Amino acid sequence: MSNTDFYLRRLHSISGIAPIGVFLLEHIFTISTVIAGPGVFDAAVAKLAAIPHALLLTLEICFIAIPLLFHGIYGAYIAMQAKNNVSDYGYLRNRQFWLQRMSAWYTFVYLIWHVGYLRIVVKGGGTPISYAFLHDYLSNPIVFVLYAIGLVAAIYHFTNGLFTFCITWGIAVGPRAQGIVNKAAWGLFVVLSGVGLFALTHYIA
Repeated sequence: MSNTDFYLRRLHSISGIAPIGVFLLEHIFTISTVIAGPGVFDAAVAKLAAIPHALLLTLEICFIAIPLLFHGIYGAYIAMQAKNNVSDYGYLRNRQFWLQRMSAWYTFVYLIWHVGYLRIVVKGGGTPISYAFLHDYLSNPIVFVLYAIGLVAAIYHFTNGLFTFCITWGIAVGPRAQGIVNKAAWGLFVVLSGVGLFALTHYIA
């Protein structure tokens, strides 16, 4: 592995935590406000919409779009080089490695659809994102299922990425520490997925 590849992989690893992972957590928090009622969600969205357009666009490009493109494109390069031997070795971490790659592909396509439609077509076209709009949108059972899968895939990719990040950066050294971090990552996955899916059901309730 060249020095350039070494540092690109480190940058790819940390970009999945910050800012992309932080954005995912914020996104889950925002959509989960609907649990308290449609009005609470609309108020949360209104606060984000109140950010000056120039500032918001700069933040979206620098801290969301560019990191996502880098993480997605370089991640695809890594995935195509990876040797997935889950059928030969059925160990848990081997399966996690395989799921990390599969969740990456689905999440990548899902985000193109999600961001392209809601952020560019809908919001960019002058239609505000609201509970009423998402209620109609997610009431389509196909859209709802694809969104639910996309949400779970993104959360898994993030939480398992936290686990691999801790190994890559030498935070979790040794089998015992790695086992603890892995269990914590699985626990976070269950909690975030539960909250996110529970919130999604409130848009069609």
